[in-house]
Amino acid sequence: MNYKLYRRLHCQAAIASTLLLFTSLSYANTSTTQENGASTQQGEQSHFQSIIDHVPNFIDATPTILPPESNQVLVPSTSQTQENTWADQQQNQIHNWIDRSAMKIDQWFGQPDPERPADASLRLIIDQSYNQHDQYEFKPRIRGKIKLPALENKLSVVFGDDTLDNEFDHNVAIVNQNPDYAVNKQFDKKQSWEDNSSIALRWSEISKKLPFKFDADLGLRSGDDLYLRFKAKRDWPLKNDFFIHAEQIYRYGSKSENFLRTNLELTHARPQQAFVSNQLSLTYADKQEDDLSWDNRLFRQHQFFENNRFSYGIYSGGFYDQSDLRLDSWGPFVSWRQPIGREWLFIQADLNYFNQHRDHRDHYLSSLIRFEALF
Repeated sequence: MNYKLYRRLHCQAAIASTLLLFTSLSYANTSTTQENGASTQQGEQSHFQSIIDHVPNFIDATPTILPPESNQVLVPSTSQTQENTWADQQQNQIHNWIDRSAMKIDQWFGQPDPERPADASLRLIIDQSYNQHDQYEFKPRIRGKIKLPALENKLSVVFGDDTLDNEFDHNVAIVNQNPDYAVNKQFDKKQSWEDNSSIALRWSEISKKLPFKFDADLGLRSGDDLYLRFKAKRDWPLKNDFFIHAEQIYRYGSKSENFLRTNLELTHARPQQAFVSNQLSLTYADKQEDDLSWDNRLFRQHQFFENNRFSYGIYSGGFYDQSDLRLDSWGPFVSWRQPIGREWLFIQADLNYFNQHRDHRDHYLSSLIRFEALF
């Protein structure tokens, strides 16, 4: 069979299978709430539930020296600090400027509603990483969103690094899905510009008519890649403080062609207690080296004060390529995230100890630091 045709068929099969996943999960959720649901399906769900119920029992039996969970506030609110220092003043000015810009754009599409003014949000991220093989790398990233009520909340504008929207809302680790083509280069200005130059119109109105949240984007990425992107996500509560979160993303670009990503998360979370979660991502892309790549993180997460996050767990990742399924990398990781003196400024530090079979790398330490400012 022609290899290009094989890849296209593989993509279509992946799309069909993930759509089937959403359909089946939705059907399972509906059928289990009906009084006359099928007993076989209920039995299978009970069997699955009994298996995962052993996870919190095991964790409860494990001794810990860590402090209890807390929502204690350690930093002042933005409204209290917005005029204190030069940095606070700049943050406030940028926040007000993007809000004013959102209002001006909103006026292009109709009469603004004083009860529902347009607003905008902006994330400015600086990622730094170091390891003995790749040395030091520096990557700035930006992601923003402008809500336009004049369009009856049907459309919004999103811009910046679109791969940030491929991650879980509360992604446990610092990751960057943009490939680094530079060799022995700490900062690639051209690549950074292309990674952050995405802009799109987002339509979310259809979510009101569907059993899951749904976004459709039409935009331009990397300067010349016209694309159409769909994202659907939904949560399913289970018994005993478990829930499942599922996301399905499909993008087709004029240059990048097919991209498909599935995010699945199983979490056990009790009120005021550390939670246990497993985040699994499957990715297919015409432009990636393998037919399918996967990443999995099993971790426990604590919160010692408000907006704090301390996580530790095990990572595993690999690929499927031409009938070859392989575990390529695995190892422990630790992550800490907290605000730095202000409610709008964060630091996150990750320490990993992974290996890479494909690149002939044994387990080695790697560190990542992220500074993130919210406007």
